[in-house]
Amino acid sequence: MFGGLPLPCRRLALSRSGDAWTAGAAASALIVTLGLGGALATAAVAQPLLVATASSQPTVGSPNTTTADPPLPRPSTTPCTVQLFSNVQFADFDPKPFTYTPPSDCPGPWAKVVLEGDFSVTAGRQFDRTAQIAIGHVNVFYGTTPEPSATVSRSWHVERDLTDYGALFTTAQSGDANIGNLVDSTYTGVIEGSASLQLYPVGRSAPAPRSADLVLPLSDAPGGAAQLENTTSTLVKTFTLPTNVEAAYLDVIAQSQSGDEFWYTCVPDDVADELFSCGGTAFRESEVTIDGHRAGVAPVYPWIFTGGIDPLLWRPIPDVQTLAFSPFRVDLTPFASMLDDGKPHQVGLSVFGANDYFLAAATLLVYLDSGSVHVTGKLTANTLAAAPHPDVAENLKTTSDTISGSVSTTASRQFTIAGYVVTSHGRVTTRLDQQIAFSNVQQFLVSATKYEQDIDQKTSVVVQTSTRAGNSVRVATRRLTYPATVNISVLTNADGSGSQTTSVDQALNGTYRVSGGSPVSDTVADHVKSVDTLLLDSSGSITGFQDRSSSQQFFARGTDIPCFSRVLTSSDGMIASVTDGRGCPASP
Repeated sequence: MFGGLPLPCRRLALSRSGDAWTAGAAASALIVTLGLGGALATAAVAQPLLVATASSQPTVGSPNTTTADPPLPRPSTTPCTVQLFSNVQFADFDPKPFTYTPPSDCPGPWAKVVLEGDFSVTAGRQFDRTAQIAIGHVNVFYGTTPEPSATVSRSWHVERDLTDYGALFTTAQSGDANIGNLVDSTYTGVIEGSASLQLYPVGRSAPAPRSADLVLPLSDAPGGAAQLENTTSTLVKTFTLPTNVEAAYLDVIAQSQSGDEFWYTCVPDDVADELFSCGGTAFRESEVTIDGHRAGVAPVYPWIFTGGIDPLLWRPIPDVQTLAFSPFRVDLTPFASMLDDGKPHQVGLSVFGANDYFLAAATLLVYLDSGSVHVTGKLTANTLAAAPHPDVAENLKTTSDTISGSVSTTASRQFTIAGYVVTSHGRVTTRLDQQIAFSNVQQFLVSATKYEQDIDQKTSVVVQTSTRAGNSVRVATRRLTYPATVNISVLTNADGSGSQTTSVDQALNGTYRVSGGSPVSDTVADHVKSVDTLLLDSSGSITGFQDRSSSQQFFARGTDIPCFSRVLTSSDGMIASVTDGRGCPASP
């Protein structure tokens, strides 16, 4: 503590106070898990680009939540619409049940299945809230909500491609929408929403893709997510699967919450107090296990919610993926022969470094060999044996009234998992080579009048999956990068007033390339930058802001993806410009 008030505590109070302060008054997200990194011998299976959109066309001068994300591409057939719920209010913490009934006049398989949701929150004060929708306990949507302001209500639209989950929608079952929300005399914003499934029939130009035969949740909790308090907490479920499994995948979402919400700002426990920061280091990673043995790794994306650090940063453009999260798909196909023995097996998910706490949702997708009663095979290699070992370096200098220097955390992984199955269409061998590199470097300056924390974080993932069936070899390479910089500077004047300047520059970049068979080449880049300075009085209350602006650039192009490019800018909480087509060829 310097000068009587720990400045970062003031910063953290701002970050979670929502619009409880009135400073003068998306659905983001490329949900990109580019490809599975694997394939069945009978059909190439690739996870689609999943996109959530805030509005069909951004409006210059609008203060409403807006993103640059494109809508999902659709088949030419006319969809059958199944309404899940309509105009439901979320003003408490009770999940809202609904019943899903498949349309009798629109049986599967379908060319495409898309979940659409439309939500709003009334003007007033309200926190950002976690939003989940589940059908049969399977999570089919995961995101957060925007915070309103005293005079601006917000509305947003989200979409998720659920074509791979098609088997889930062939039977009637219960579902629930889970958006816990406190409404009282202080927090007045009421959230309301509707959601539907769009089921696109097969047509001449819209064939049915190969989708999972079984879609199984790991959690039976409302919305499909379970709480993981620490590294040893595990979301685990026991499955006894059919004996003809030929491929399997796990879709993983790990959302930081509570003390772990700003995990990328954390430092080792031994310096957490003097740096006014959270402990446990700045490294988190999702671990997948089968029967307690490591079977896969999923990086944790550093999502920043609309109440994060400074809520004005995210009005009207939220950060990357804030309103609709992307699952990371872990390929478990090399373990298929183990799952085929007719015995119960446990599939588990944990978050290394979790420190009170993460919410985790996971869905097991199982592909069966319809021509076999019993598929045999073997796991031939698995070098993913040890837990991650992040390296931490502290280079801090302390004088009588100042702490300065850096804290860096790095971690890397490189492993191979391989196996084969003997199916009705021959022997299929899958080899997965994955590399993950993580780096978080934080620079600090802490004194009686100044607090600076500058964070430079990078995560890169390369997954190469080779699938051999007879003389045919298909190689799929998925590359993801998660660069993020966060700069926070809090100044305190002699009279106790001051300011907090925050800038965030964050992106999600992905490519997916396939050679052998039908070639694929997809690229997506989503980039958000935002800056704001809050002006504070001597009690820490907000008196105004200055230098407030933000931007988002979204680019997508691929084998089956029309080129899309949009750049949004905002100033003082309103959309300032919309630029389309940059980097895309002009239409003839």
